[in-house]
Amino acid sequence: MDFSWISQINWGTVGQIILIDVLLGGDNAVVIALACRNLPAAQRRAGILWGTVGAIILRVALIAFAVTLLKVPFLKLIGGLLLLWIGVKLLAGEDDGDHQVTGADSLWAAVKTIIIADFVMSLDNVIAIAGAAQNTHADHQLAYIIFGLLVSIPLIVYGSTLVLKLIDKFPVVITAGAALLGWIAGGLIVTDVAWTNQFGAASNTFKIIAEIIGAVFVVLFGLYLAKRYKAKAALRDAQPS
Repeated sequence: MDFSWISQINWGTVGQIILIDVLLGGDNAVVIALACRNLPAAQRRAGILWGTVGAIILRVALIAFAVTLLKVPFLKLIGGLLLLWIGVKLLAGEDDGDHQVTGADSLWAAVKTIIIADFVMSLDNVIAIAGAAQNTHADHQLAYIIFGLLVSIPLIVYGSTLVLKLIDKFPVVITAGAALLGWIAGGLIVTDVAWTNQFGAASNTFKIIAEIIGAVFVVLFGLYLAKRYKAKAALRDAQPS
């Protein structure tokens, strides 16, 4: 079998793509872990695996249109608002009322949350990955991107598993993870094309302030909803059956 093609691979580019995805995948590992934290232990691995695979496939599609997507007005603004709500829901939990969520429904909901959150957070990240691939031939760029992302899958999965273990031991990780989503959302909103066209490019100081506001909003609103859901649950439990 001829393996001479291996020597022709630009391993520097592959390494850059993997490094970028792993570094930027820290946020994704938190999202994956938070989305799967309420799943039964037997389903956690499946939720992590399918959520990661779906997120990677979506990211490859995004990279093909990265530059165009980031120039579309209101896209990052809408994405930031969506990410704020995802962070709040992850912190607050679900108000299920009298409905029992089956294992399959919980697994699918976790996978959907992972994919949606990864879409929002990848709008900036894919530019870096696409930029790394510019060092290769135009006909091979997408192949390098896919290969680099596939190699990074087990690293992201491992990161998610590690965060899940931390959540089990230290529940405060949930709050920190939700705050991280709010932080990212704040930065997305003030760097949207529509925002910069109206108010000018955000300074580093203003961007940090927006990120802090996003983090604080998610934590405060999420804790408020969590307390409200808990009170409603206690009221339902106190009612005679």
